[in-house]
Amino acid sequence: MLTLRLTIGGRVQGVGYRPFVYRQAVRHGVTGWVRNRSGVVDILAQGDAAALEQFAASLIDQAPPLAQPQLIGRTDEAKARLADFRILASDGSDTPQIHVPPDFFACDDCLRELRDPADRRHRYPFINCTQCGPRYTLIARLPYDRPNTAMAGFELCPACRSEYDNPADRRFHAEPVACPVCGPQLAFVQGTQRIDDTRDALHAAVAALRAGAVVAVKGVGGFHLLCDAGDEAVVQRLRARKHRPHKPLAIMFPQQGSDGLESVRRHLRPNAREAALLRDPQRPIVLCARRGDSGLAAAVAPGLNEIGALLPYSPLHHLLLDDCAMPLVATSGNISGEPVLTANDAAQQRLAGIADAFLLHDRPILRPADDPVWRDSAGVLRPLRLGRGSAPLELKLPFTLAEPVLAVGGHMKNSIALAWDDRIVLSPHIGDLDAPRSLEVFAQVIDDMQKLYGVTARRMICDAHDGYASTRWARRSGLPLISVQHHHAHAGAVYGERRGDGHWLVFTWDGVGLGGDGTLWGGETLYGRPGRWQRAGSLRPFHLPGGEKAGREPWRSALALLWECSADAPQFHPDQALLQQAWSQRMNTPQSSAAGRLFDAAAALTGLCTAASFEGQGPMLLEAVAAATTEVTELPLYDDGGLLRLDWAPLLPMLQNAQLSVAKRAGRFHASLAAALVAQARALHARQPFTTVALSGGVFQNRLLTGLAAAGLEAAGFDVQLAAQIPCNDGGLCYGQVIEACAPHEL
Repeated sequence: MLTLRLTIGGRVQGVGYRPFVYRQAVRHGVTGWVRNRSGVVDILAQGDAAALEQFAASLIDQAPPLAQPQLIGRTDEAKARLADFRILASDGSDTPQIHVPPDFFACDDCLRELRDPADRRHRYPFINCTQCGPRYTLIARLPYDRPNTAMAGFELCPACRSEYDNPADRRFHAEPVACPVCGPQLAFVQGTQRIDDTRDALHAAVAALRAGAVVAVKGVGGFHLLCDAGDEAVVQRLRARKHRPHKPLAIMFPQQGSDGLESVRRHLRPNAREAALLRDPQRPIVLCARRGDSGLAAAVAPGLNEIGALLPYSPLHHLLLDDCAMPLVATSGNISGEPVLTANDAAQQRLAGIADAFLLHDRPILRPADDPVWRDSAGVLRPLRLGRGSAPLELKLPFTLAEPVLAVGGHMKNSIALAWDDRIVLSPHIGDLDAPRSLEVFAQVIDDMQKLYGVTARRMICDAHDGYASTRWARRSGLPLISVQHHHAHAGAVYGERRGDGHWLVFTWDGVGLGGDGTLWGGETLYGRPGRWQRAGSLRPFHLPGGEKAGREPWRSALALLWECSADAPQFHPDQALLQQAWSQRMNTPQSSAAGRLFDAAAALTGLCTAASFEGQGPMLLEAVAAATTEVTELPLYDDGGLLRLDWAPLLPMLQNAQLSVAKRAGRFHASLAAALVAQARALHARQPFTTVALSGGVFQNRLLTGLAAAGLEAAGFDVQLAAQIPCNDGGLCYGQVIEACAPHEL
């Protein structure tokens, strides 16, 4: 008999890995033991050589879907013969190597029980096991034991206790385990009516949704606002109440058919990558092309040809969608821009003017986690937002830190990152930091992340813009502070994630960010590597009338470009003459080189969007309407004191040419910018050779521009890199801040 000592790292705690090891040992006739040890799993295995090899291989190859095991140690040992295989008590004597799992979807085994009339958990909305259910939003502190979770107040009944204590059961030490006898319950509230029986509450919510009501439903990471996605009047009513006239709404579809996507395909055309991601354990929102014969309300995503789709991920959502048997709008239960609401009382108070009814439950949500969002771009699925199921997202740093650091991200689409040793963990999406609740959640997540991982930051990293709430918070922390220029962080993010080597050229195009010269950058081309970026190229600068107002009023960007070229301008505003006078005197007209403002201007000049109700509305409409074309308007390059600038001026006559359809103008705008980007890369390559060109920043959420630019760069012989694990928008800034701030010391 041989004896092996195996150490398994990675995501192996909170995912049912020890009972899995136990079952594999029994299956292969192996004796010994398994135990948790400070973030890893320690295994002593005894058996004949063939059985041990099969057992060891199965620990990686056949691991539970939610586990991400890595064999980090294997040694031969001499041991007396062992009689059986056991699960030993955890050993917490070592320095912790903690991996906090995200919240998981409802697994197939639990769904079978949910739908089995003979099962004791039949139609129980909180069914779970070691392979599914809440984690990140449930854990109060570590170690991950039931008393340290939101389930502490729910004492296990004898039947659940038996499962919890049985190492052969898939609910062995499943901390959220519950049943109708001992677990959380539903309540339905509509006006003065309250129903506290779980099954009756569920039936009442389904009846309300079928009758056209807007129902606020408490889920895993917060509240959703649900309503019939096929009823135009209902969707418009939701929009009016939420003061969200145009921003697209996500749709949750019933899981139907052999692959679960039958209902999705009645309305959308997901490609193979999108279909696979819809079924992925994280169950994200995936942007998919809308069918021409879709029965969804036009108001779901006005002017757009994509819909954000997701499948049910919790047992409660499965029951609601199964019983309603129709797609439901599933938008965040929040005040627009704020983090999703999590508490019953707060939701009933703050959503009272939006929801007709509430479906509540009594399991506390300890911290919010909004739904993640992904989009297929340049042949790869890429995240636009991290959230429930995908975060906390842990990545390995390309260097080892001397001390822990905390990066607080930007002001919009905020997320934060905690980094120590060679590890970095990104939080779920927090949101825009304009409202007091947003700042409260921001501070809570910073505190929680450090407590959960047992790591205390010794330095803060923030954006260089002093007006950002995240920057102000970091300055008040009292810790040593490193500020990072906005676009350097965007460049560092893609460089770090893609494991860059040597000097890269990175196009950092976004809406706006404070530049190193005090102007508003956003169309920058950076050369170098983290900690050593040089601004090699940019767009022709212009002055924005009204400053920050231009972000929601695209007509201001249109006027900025026209006035910069001394061109005649259409009448966008009654006080336009006064505005031009202020512009000519440089009153509240900051200089900018932002590509995002070019897209705003194009949307206004084509008549698609002169006033935006949400960030990015104009560019999204422009992309949606664009027709495929090979025709481009050549944009000249010129030297500006060593900085190679791209001149957008030739686009203006084309964008105003009413003889061309809006679709043709939008298509040519995208094609022209992509071609100009490639030309700028070629010209800069002639100055200083490089092989890799990367695209980063929120403008590259645009699939059409990104695809054209990437194809053109590849045809020119460049290696093209884009982020694939973190958002290219400001949601990835925190990661880039760590890469950029620490690179001078670590690379």
